[in-house]
Amino acid sequence: MAELGVNIDHVATVRQARRTVEPDPIWAAALAELGGADGITVHLREDRRHIQDRDVRLLRETTNVKLNLEMACVDEIVDFACQIKPDQVTLVPEKREEITTEGGLDVRGHLANVTSVVHRLREAGIVVSLFIDPEQSQIDASVESGASAIELHTGQYAEVSGDQQQDELVKLTTAGAAARSAGLTLHAGHGLNYQNVQPVAQIEGMCELNIGHSIVARAVMVGMQEAVREMKRLITG
Repeated sequence: MAELGVNIDHVATVRQARRTVEPDPIWAAALAELGGADGITVHLREDRRHIQDRDVRLLRETTNVKLNLEMACVDEIVDFACQIKPDQVTLVPEKREEITTEGGLDVRGHLANVTSVVHRLREAGIVVSLFIDPEQSQIDASVESGASAIELHTGQYAEVSGDQQQDELVKLTTAGAAARSAGLTLHAGHGLNYQNVQPVAQIEGMCELNIGHSIVARAVMVGMQEAVREMKRLITG
C-alpha cells in the first residue's frame, strides 16, 4: 500500500508572494500529519522561490513523519542537506525559468556527478531517491549511482486522458516492475490529483506517492487536514 508524502511548497509560495510570515508551511505540515500524511516533502530551490532554509530547519525539528527534501545536485544545497539530515533526499532537475519541474533527472547523462552526490548523502545517513522519467536507461543509471529508490515522473500521465493516459500508465507500470527487479524502492509523483491518482497508487510495489499542488489547492476550500484525508482514502483504496 502506497504511503502519502504531502508536498507543502505552495503554502510557502503564497507566503513569499507577500514576503510575509503567513501562511506558515510549518503549520501546514503539522495539519497534514494530523490528516494522515506519511511524509512531508519540500523542495529547497537554488532561488529560494518558496521554501526557505528556515523552513527546512524547523521541519527537521518538528515533523514526526518522514521528511523528504527535494533538491538539485548543487554543492551548497548538498552541504545543507548533510547538515540538516532529512530522512530522505530526492534529487531532481532544476531550471530557474521553469514554473515547476518539467521532467526527470537525466541520471545517465550526468552519472558521475549524480553518483558523487548520492555517495555524499548516503555517507551522511540519508536515503536517496532519484526523480526520473519512466525509461529503462534512467533506471539502469539510477542503480549504478547507488541510489536506494526512484520516483517516477508522472507528469506525462497527468497531462493526457483516455487512451493516451492508459499508454502512459503502461509505461509507468513497466518501469516500476523494472525498478523493483533491480532492487530499487518505487515512488511516483508530479501532477497527480484526486481524479487520476488511483491507477498509479495501484501499481504493484508502489511505496510512496508525493503530491503537492492538488492537495494545497483542495486545502484552500476544505482545510489541510480534510484535503489530506481525502487523498489518503483514494490511495489506500
